[in-house]
Amino acid sequence: MPTNIIDILEKCPLFADVPGESFGRLVAMGTLRRLKKDEWVFREGQECPGVYVVGEGLVRVFKAAASGKEHVLHMVGPGETFAEVAAIGQFPCPAHAQAAQDSLCALLPSDRFRAALEADHAMCLGLMKGMSRWVRHLVGLVEDIALRDAAGRLARYLLDAPSTDDGTVELPMLRRHLASHLNLTSETFSRTLRRLTDAGLIDSPDDQGLRLLQPDALRQVAQGRFPEL
Repeated sequence: MPTNIIDILEKCPLFADVPGESFGRLVAMGTLRRLKKDEWVFREGQECPGVYVVGEGLVRVFKAAASGKEHVLHMVGPGETFAEVAAIGQFPCPAHAQAAQDSLCALLPSDRFRAALEADHAMCLGLMKGMSRWVRHLVGLVEDIALRDAAGRLARYLLDAPSTDDGTVELPMLRRHLASHLNLTSETFSRTLRRLTDAGLIDSPDDQGLRLLQPDALRQVAQGRFPEL
């Protein structure tokens, strides 16, 4: 587990192409922030504190309607960042951020981060490469929403998630949060789980675990081909 600024930033793909001296600038400006589960990182509309890099734990980034309905934009895990666009663009936080688990983050303060970008051409180029990978990831998320049905989205998520030797995926978040992350209602998510379970593709040993029984068949589901029963 990363426990210091260097370890956390080294494991972050956003900074993978930032050269040594420039990377050292990022390390020098970073501070560690420990978050308890359910602790607020920031709220929508607040001034952006800076770029957060998750070292351990999980942070939920979400929008909330006046009615109280929430939509999860991103569940940010180790090696991933949030608030980077607001920090670079100098605009308020566009969403809420709250710790979904006890977490450790590195924070690169907005003012020092922007000053470094203005002074360091090599850092800018390295970050552009990292941001391009992030944009490619976002395109994949849009593809999921536009081209995959509920079963396809869930199947792809489970196939991409870390699993144990027996094929069990431990869900890192509440099921309702995962449903929102996949742009599904809780009811649709539950029906989809039952559909995959009834087809013999997965099993639910407990509330936070799903065992993948037929990964090859799940790959077909992720591609839009649900097997005939």
